[in-house]
Amino acid sequence: MLVLTRKQNESIQIDDNIEIKVLGVEGDQVKLGISAPKSVDIHRKEIYLDIQKQNNEAANLSVDILNLLQTEKK
Repeated sequence: MLVLTRKQNESIQIDDNIEIKVLGVEGDQVKLGISAPKSVDIHRKEIYLDIQKQNNEAANLSVDILNLLQTEKK
């Protein structure tokens, strides 16, 4: 893991098209601004993990339904 120190209004550049800027620091919270192309999905980690969990559950459900349908055809 790369660890960087930034102050307010300083940025981190990722590749040519993603910039993460420290907008403010209040207590134990840091406010970040992220500039990236619309094609790049950006989520808080807990939301990303929830989306992944829901996608996995939906995929498993689809497999179960397909298996059920194949069984019914026989």
